[in-house]
Formats: sequence, C-alpha cells, structure tokens
Amino acid sequence: MTTLPARTPWHLWAVGAISLLWNAFGANDYLQTQLGNLEYMEGMVTDMGVSAEAALAYFIGFPGWVHAFWALGVWSSVLGSVLLLMRLRYAVWAFALALLGLAGTTFYQAMSEQPEWVTSGPSAAISIVIWSIATFLLIYALSMKNKGVLR
Repeated sequence: MTTLPARTPWHLWAVGAISLLWNAFGANDYLQTQLGNLEYMEGMVTDMGVSAEAALAYFIGFPGWVHAFWALGVWSSVLGSVLLLMRLRYAVWAFALALLGLAGTTFYQAMSEQPEWVTSGPSAAISIVIWSIATFLLIYALSMKNKGVLR
C-alpha cells in the first residue's frame, strides 16, 4: 500500500520564501566580500567605526579553511531554501551542512584574536541572529520531513 504525501502546509511556502530571501542576502554579502567590493563594505561598516578597507582586509585575511567553511555555510543555506521550496528531503542535509559551515567560521572567530568592531555592537547580535535562524531552518526542515511533507 502506497502512502500519499502529506499536504503542503501554507507555512512551508512562507518559511521557504523568507529563508530564500534571508539566505540570498548572506550569499550577496559573501560574494561582495570575496569580490573586494569596497563600496558595498563601506555601506556595511560605516556605523562601526572601521574603514571599508580595514574590514575587507580582515575578511580577506581569513585562512583558506575558514573561507571554505564560510562558502559551505552560505551556499548550503541557499540550497536548503531552494530544496525546501521544492519539498525535497535533501533540504535537511543542506541546512545541516550550513550549520557545519557556520560552526567552522564561528570556531575560527572564537579561537583567534578579533578586532573590537567584530566582537561588540551589531556584529555580536548579528551572529546570534544567524545562529538562531540557521538552527530554526534545520529543525523546521526536519519536522517537515518527519511529517511526510518533504519527499
């Protein structure tokens, strides 16, 4: 006997669309940083008391393994959002990989000396928000998979 897939709840479309927008912002941030866009960086750090050049040098100065974790986190989260909207169970794996990428970059930041503008003010709060959203998305995708919504 074949079971029919569960009906797609309205909130899957809302969570999927909002997460895609959120993760697209992260992907844009990653690309602008990797491409060395000073104008973009200026807009991001003007209120933090640091120059765009110094901020860009900080991010570009990450070791290669940190860039790999950063890329893994960013692109896995975008992929997870797309897979969630496609109602595919692989969204769970993508969001898990995104958390792994986030854990790698957070580990580096916790174990290395950081400029004050990274550890205080908006930057510290943003890190908490990113962790919270990434964790929620993994739990949500897992819940949708367990309910039979994701195939």
